Amino acid sequence: MLGITCYSTSTIQSLNPTCPYSSSSIISTFHRPQIHSISQSTRPRILTISNSRRRRRMASATAVNAGSSPSVQAEVGIQNQQELKKGIADLYDESSGIWEDIWGDHMHHGYYEPNSSVELSDHRAAQIRMIEQALKFADLNDPAKKPTSIVDVGCGIGGSSRYLAKKYGATAKGITLSPVQAERAQALAAAQGLGDKVSFQVADALNQPFPDGQFDLVWSMESGEHMPDKEKFVGELARVAAPGGTIILVTWCHRDLSPSEESLTPEEKQLLNKICKAFYLPAWCSTADYVKLLQSNSLRDIKAADWSENVAPFWPAVIKSALTWKGFTSVLRSGWKTIKAALAMPLMIEGYKKGLIKFAIITCRKPE
Repeated sequence: MLGITCYSTSTIQSLNPTCPYSSSSIISTFHRPQIHSISQSTRPRILTISNSRRRRRMASATAVNAGSSPSVQAEVGIQNQQELKKGIADLYDESSGIWEDIWGDHMHHGYYEPNSSVELSDHRAAQIRMIEQALKFADLNDPAKKPTSIVDVGCGIGGSSRYLAKKYGATAKGITLSPVQAERAQALAAAQGLGDKVSFQVADALNQPFPDGQFDLVWSMESGEHMPDKEKFVGELARVAAPGGTIILVTWCHRDLSPSEESLTPEEKQLLNKICKAFYLPAWCSTADYVKLLQSNSLRDIKAADWSENVAPFWPAVIKSALTWKGFTSVLRSGWKTIKAALAMPLMIEGYKKGLIKFAIITCRKPE
């Protein structure tokens, strides 16, 4: 059974006073997921950050900022953000075909029961289970809360969009930085008879091409880690959500800081820096940081949980598939960006085992 903790505002403020975006620290246990219902609080004071540490190259900027609070992301200049977006698009242009060939059309972790024994054939089912568990966590299995319009922010090749459209009979729009992904996602939708229900386009999650309040389900499955401005990212999720709509955010985070800590340790930052360079990631933030950003957008019914244990079999399985002859030759043919990402996969396992990397789910609702 999942442990449930409810926090009052005064308790939230006492848990993590060092984080500029978070007066709360969600205390999570690696071996047992915790659910937290977070009460509303006032908008946090934004810290002004000097540009003195700005680097010319995107990789240097991510290395400086990894493990710091979201406000540090003000250091990432426009040029670096453009370089980051191009790197992300190129990585997924190169690698998406390989992923689909080996793993199918869902480009995200699977959900597993703790300590379960799994075979490679189980992992596609685990990816569907991840979607269903996320919907359950957000209480969207209630027929009265059935969404009719969905946006998939960071849609990959559209696996979640098509699944959700089929499940709910809804319309769905997906956005990605990768032209290859958008084209392939649309082709798969047409092949599955969903061309009139699901559409995909190249667009920036920090500047979504949609009017305010359009979607009653805003879905972001493992795309937040790529966002260089977490405040703007969360603001866009809130903006496009319809009144009463649900936001589901599943993302990689670093661990929450204790009240006595001002930052991650140098060793932890070094590990995250290596992962940033391989996967084209900007600064990481914690679950508590995301919660505070959601609070600052006046979102309600905020819940968060650490599913790190539930995704533990995933990265070893990806490595195993990459070491098959088919996987190995496909990676070599794909390009240097994909090779770099493949070589960094053991670092993700290391981060999880050390309790540094957290696989977080956060859900909330936009007020009516």
